[in-house]
Amino acid sequence: MIALIFIGLCVGVVLLVFAFIGVLYSVRGTPIKRVRAIGDIGGPPAVSEPLFCRSVELFTGTAIRAGHRIEVLANGEEMFPKLWDDLRAATRSITLQMYYCNPGVMANLLRSVLAERAQAGVRVLFLHDAFGSSGLTRQYLQSLKDVGVEIAVFRPVHWYSLHKAQSRSHIRVVVVDGRIGYTGGFGLDDKWFGDGRHAHQWRDTNVRFTGPSVLALQATFAAGWVEATGTLITGDEFFPLQDDHASGSQTAGLLHAAPTIGSTSAARFLALSIAGARTSLHITNSYFVPDHDFRTMLVAAARRGVDVRVLTAGRYTDVRTTRWAGRASYGELLRGGVRIYEYQPTMMHAKTFVVDGCWSTVGTMNFDNRSMVFNDESNLMVLDAEVGAALEALFHADLTCSREMTLAEWERRPIRERLLERGASVVGRLL
Repeated sequence: MIALIFIGLCVGVVLLVFAFIGVLYSVRGTPIKRVRAIGDIGGPPAVSEPLFCRSVELFTGTAIRAGHRIEVLANGEEMFPKLWDDLRAATRSITLQMYYCNPGVMANLLRSVLAERAQAGVRVLFLHDAFGSSGLTRQYLQSLKDVGVEIAVFRPVHWYSLHKAQSRSHIRVVVVDGRIGYTGGFGLDDKWFGDGRHAHQWRDTNVRFTGPSVLALQATFAAGWVEATGTLITGDEFFPLQDDHASGSQTAGLLHAAPTIGSTSAARFLALSIAGARTSLHITNSYFVPDHDFRTMLVAAARRGVDVRVLTAGRYTDVRTTRWAGRASYGELLRGGVRIYEYQPTMMHAKTFVVDGCWSTVGTMNFDNRSMVFNDESNLMVLDAEVGAALEALFHADLTCSREMTLAEWERRPIRERLLERGASVVGRLL
């Protein structure tokens, strides 16, 4: 009996230790505190310097190459007509990886397009995240399988895979014939229709592109597909040979950020971009919850003369806790010279920034600990003044529909809001 009690106590202690380790793992952050160019009096390279892109390549493992043609697509009215046309024109393969999916008109339209292409002999692969796409019914998915669409679910939650439950695939991938790619904040839901200026029509930004990064986006899909199915896709059907300079002249790279124990490629990319700003840093992000170190970096940029502005979601948000957690840090940022705006007409869901008018990104990465530490993310990084100008124009147009938060207003907020912010900030690393 004593031996059994001893064994039971030992097992209990081991379980408690593992539970404690699990909690620590679930609230970990990024270890990056600052960016320094040791021994270089000029400081970290500016985004306009050749060393900057080289540094991003080395620190993120992303090839940044010329040969792209990139279109910035604002909201559903610009994005989906082009997407449907590209999908209908597919002749060899279509791959889709989606985080957020719900039934509705958009889902039904996608089903009809994919079904027609699959029946025409196009290879169609659809990977959806178990958590973000839980709204899709078995009947809907079966209807796609019945016409030849291959479907897999990313990281379904089981008792034996709970250690993966925290890490989701937030990636958006559409690749047509291995030659046309799409990524951005879009999802499969009717709220992504519209112009982003009216209620229930989410404001989002996406990109359509051709060039070398399309195959990098395809490789991002392949990494998720092999985890879900055990099959690593390759070959000409999905990775056709390309002339890297035949598509266009714009320079870009596809960042596939994934969780790890230490600093992530997402966090290194963001830190280098903030440190590389010299004149302007304009951030649009739906879930803006920077940790202490990234707040310090933003304030440091503002104090060296950079025009740092942040546009985020206002009262129309789908995750109120995240908004409260982000608002808790407004005071520190406003005092440091960062200007903050909240979008008014509807949910602001875009995830972009543009630095000095020439270095920019469009993708799925939010400015929060979840995106930088826990999630798989996909972002197109672009070094191009034309794309930068398009994103700047969008940013300034959005500011006309936004409300700037002043320090005086923030300090006058009611006690209820302060309590909500304090409570939400406690769990900020999980958001």
